[in-house]
Amino acid sequence: MARVKGSTPTRNRRKKVLKLAKGYFGSKHLLYRTANEQVMRSLRYAYIGRKQTKREMRKLWIARINAGARMHGLSYSKLMHGLKLADVAVNRKMLSEIAIHDAEGFKSICETAQKALAK
Repeated sequence: MARVKGSTPTRNRRKKVLKLAKGYFGSKHLLYRTANEQVMRSLRYAYIGRKQTKREMRKLWIARINAGARMHGLSYSKLMHGLKLADVAVNRKMLSEIAIHDAEGFKSICETAQKALAK
């Protein structure tokens, strides 16, 4: 059986990795092996980071909602429970935006939750 030289696919694969490694420090953007190791690690960090961003944003929204709720005499958990009882379906992202930009609207939401809790 004849020997097959894989020059073109190999070169393209290596060029792709080195292109991804552009801007890395030292030999990590020059040498294929170190560049490949760093690219694999970087892609792993990017994947993890996308998950962490979602977590951090949810924590931020909850902190903002809690601050707004406490201004109206409620805790975060009581506000969310009251909204659930009142069948108000507003996600945390929108609640935090309302708390920041529309004080009167957030006050009415808090009053709705308090009425539902009182029942």
